[in-house]
Amino acid sequence: MGVGSSSRQIHFGTDGWRGIIAQDFTFAKVRQVTQAIARYLQPKYRPERPVIVGYDTRFLADRFAEAAAETLAGLGWRVKIAERDCPTPAIAYQVKHLNAAGALMFTASHNPPNYCGLKYIPDYAGPATTEITDGIVAQLSGGETLPPKQMVGDNPAIFPFDPQPDYLKFLYSQVDQGRIRSARLRVSYDALYSTSRGYLDTALTACGCQVTSFHNYRDVLFGGGLPEPSPQQLSALITAVEHDQTDFGLATDGDGDRFGIVDNQGNILSADTVLLLLARHLLLHKGKTGAIVRTVATTHLLDQLATAYGLELYETPVGFKYIGAVMRQTSVLIGGGKSRGG
Repeated sequence: MGVGSSSRQIHFGTDGWRGIIAQDFTFAKVRQVTQAIARYLQPKYRPERPVIVGYDTRFLADRFAEAAAETLAGLGWRVKIAERDCPTPAIAYQVKHLNAAGALMFTASHNPPNYCGLKYIPDYAGPATTEITDGIVAQLSGGETLPPKQMVGDNPAIFPFDPQPDYLKFLYSQVDQGRIRSARLRVSYDALYSTSRGYLDTALTACGCQVTSFHNYRDVLFGGGLPEPSPQQLSALITAVEHDQTDFGLATDGDGDRFGIVDNQGNILSADTVLLLLARHLLLHKGKTGAIVRTVATTHLLDQLATAYGLELYETPVGFKYIGAVMRQTSVLIGGGKSRGG
């Protein structure tokens, strides 16, 4: 794939393209994949619709994001780039909020710190389907026509922005702040050096929670561990909950779309347990309905819940994009998959 490489090396898996920084994931390839995405978008959207670019806390993720923004601007697109690292859900929300053509999110999620990655988020703000990623990969063979480099600070088509205020405003509209505030909760929060710092802790504080935060700064090596809320990475959170006697503990993965929850006894709640609790809450307390979607590796207790309440249940392969595909086709109460960290 250009610069002495083959496009066959670029593979979009269940949640984007990932590779080892400087070995597989390079600036040249980032520009070429960005160009392929632009080619994919060009016949579908007017260039007045912005393309959003975000990134996580990884080494060079911000620079890769700038390279993508420069490439898009050079190809005639209006680009809005996040001012600092931010969670993937915040960028996905902005796709709908700003009526964007899509977003490029630079993250390798919960992978080791020597990896970076790129997720393309389509205009519907969910995971890109295989059809979409195949369409992007097909554009990689279009030849080398990269535009002249357009520096972020000098280009009037590139607009830095802060996605946090609008995203948190939307988040507050989805929860009962008064009820949470009345509970006077005490929360331990392990940011795991991730993008959720300044988002999750801010939201909890706004809802009246007393929050004790730690690992809430950028460390491209993630403290020598993984940005993954797995049992192995949650020992510090368990200790904090037990020592401070808080009501529960929260953590997220590197880009804020996987979670870890610890109860007041120091027990880690599995993704299976949380999905069951949320489904029951939406049914009984919120009066919601719709199908339940789970991956093949996720608890079959959801099947029993669906049967008990007369709901349809869909089973998908492992991968958020498969869950998202079902959600685009039918009304869904909840969808989720059992993966490392939830």
